[in-house]
Amino acid sequence: MKASQRTIHLELAEPLRISRSTMAARDAVWLSVEHDGASGHGEAVTSVYYGLDAATLRRLLAAAGTDLVRHRNPESALEALRTGELAGADTPPAVTAALDAALLDLVGKRAGTPVHRLLGTPEPPVAATARTIGITSPRRAAAEARRLAARGFEVLKVKAGTPDPEDDVERVRVIRDAAPGVRLLLDPNGAWTVAQAMALLPRFAELGVEAVEQPLAPGHPDALGALAERSPVPVIADEDAVDLADVRRLAGRVQGVNVKLAKCGGVHAALRIAEAIEGSGTALMLGCLTASSLGLAPAVHLADRARWADLDGHLLLAHDPWSGIGGADGFVRANTLPGLGVRPREVSREDVA
Repeated sequence: MKASQRTIHLELAEPLRISRSTMAARDAVWLSVEHDGASGHGEAVTSVYYGLDAATLRRLLAAAGTDLVRHRNPESALEALRTGELAGADTPPAVTAALDAALLDLVGKRAGTPVHRLLGTPEPPVAATARTIGITSPRRAAAEARRLAARGFEVLKVKAGTPDPEDDVERVRVIRDAAPGVRLLLDPNGAWTVAQAMALLPRFAELGVEAVEQPLAPGHPDALGALAERSPVPVIADEDAVDLADVRRLAGRVQGVNVKLAKCGGVHAALRIAEAIEGSGTALMLGCLTASSLGLAPAVHLADRARWADLDGHLLLAHDPWSGIGGADGFVRANTLPGLGVRPREVSREDVA
C-alpha cells in the first residue's frame, strides 16, 4: 500500500456566522490510499476550534500513511485501525476519521460493496438533513427559510448566541412564519449561561423548536445534564460530547448527542458511541463540519442509525469538488456504488492550496 495527499481550498457560498466566529473558507486535505490498482479516499478539514491547520493535517496524515506500509492489505489495516493498533490515542480524531474513510472506501471497492453494507445495512441509507441558517438579519433568515422549504428541506437548524438574545428569538420567529411546516433545531454553540437558557428555552419551545444543541459553554457536562432535566426543549450535547467517554457520562442525562466523525475519530468510533447510548434515552444526532461530499459521505452511510441528521456541510460550499450523496433537495443518500460512492468533480487550479 501507498498513501498520497492533496490540499484543497474550500470556499463557502457565503460566510457562515455562529456565536463564536464567522467562517468564509477552510482547507481540506485529501488522503488517498492505493493498493493493487485501486484507490480509497478520505478527507480532513482544518478547524480553528480543534487547533488543526493544513500544515498539521498534512504532517499527521503523512505519518499515518507511513504506518500503513506495515500492513499487507487494506483489510488488515482497517482491522488494525478499528482495534487501535493503527493511529494511536495521540492522533487527532479528524486524522483517524480521514484514514478510516479512505480504508473503508478502498475495502469496499475491492469487495465491490458499498460501505453501508460493510457496516451491516443492506439498503442505502436516506435521511432528511438539517440545513443551517447562520446568524443573520431577520429579513435574510426568512427569505432563506422560504427558499429552503420550497426546495424540499424539512429540517432547518438556526444558529443562535448573539449578544442580544432577543435577536435570536426574532430570527426563529420569522423563520417559523416563513416556513411553518419545517422542523426547527437551534444551536447557540455554547453561548448561553444557565440563567439565560432557562429564560429563553420556554420561549423557543412556544415557537416549536424541536431540540437545542449545546446551549451552555462546554466543559461543564454536569450543568448541561441538569439543564436537560428541566428544559422544555430536548437538549443535544455537542462540544461536551467529543468521544466515547464523554458520551457515557451524558448518556441518559441529555436527550441527544451530536456525533461528528471528525470529532470522535471516524465511522467505527461513531458505531461504538451509538451502541453505548442504545436504550439510555439519549438519541443519536449525526453532525459534520463544513466539508466536501467526500468528507460527508462516511456519515451518510450511518444515517439510518440517527434520530437527527445534520449533514449539510457540502451544501454550504460555493463549489463541491465531489459528488454522490445528494442533499440539494433536503435529503442525503448513500448509493450502491462500491466504497463511499463519491466521485471527484473537476477542481480548478486556484482551488489547490
